[in-house]
Amino acid sequence: MTAPVKGPASYFPSIEKKYGRPIAEWKDLIRASPLTKHMELVTWLKAEHGLGHGHANALVAHTLAEADGT
Repeated sequence: MTAPVKGPASYFPSIEKKYGRPIAEWKDLIRASPLTKHMELVTWLKAEHGLGHGHANALVAHTLAEADGT
C-alpha cells in the first residue's frame, strides 16, 4: 500500500482537473517566468492564469523546491 501524497503535491490532481493542464506544463511556465520570488510567482499565476491561491502556492513551492534540490 502506498502512503498518501503530502505537501504541495497533494494538490496536483485537483489542479490538473480544474485547469486542464498537466503539472509539468505549469512547472515549465513557472521556470520560464522572469520572476523568481515565491509570492511574485503566486501572484502572477493567479492574475495571468486564474489559479486560486492554494493551487498557485502549491505549484510554486514544489517547483522552487525542485530547483533548490530539496
